[in-house]
Amino acid sequence: QVQLVESGGGLVQAGDSLRLSCTPSGRPFSNHAMGWFRQAPGKEREFVAAKVLSGYRTVYADSVKGRFTVSGDNAKTTLNLQMNNLKPEDSAVYYCAARTYYRGSFSATRADEYNSWGHGTQVTVSS
Repeated sequence: QVQLVESGGGLVQAGDSLRLSCTPSGRPFSNHAMGWFRQAPGKEREFVAAKVLSGYRTVYADSVKGRFTVSGDNAKTTLNLQMNNLKPEDSAVYYCAARTYYRGSFSATRADEYNSWGHGTQVTVSS
């Protein structure tokens, strides 16, 4: 089973920047895509950003586009999420997710398309 470990969360003020990292470990795997989701208390888990390895594509939610950037030398090592100009509404537990197989048509924004998840890292943005 692939293990994903998130790091980099913390407490920041609105307008600040933060960088999250996701590091796969455990069983070796062939990565198709890696992404970030977030979930605030009382709310559903929502898509943030993803890197699709096979298509050299990055995908962003409208709410973070222009502020957040995913990067990494390859998705099998470390996937970073650079978050700039943070807003209080960005406060949530951020989860790293991986898709380790190709099933066909892939929608990077759907949580049920991913089969491996980290335990999350807390991001809190104060006003």
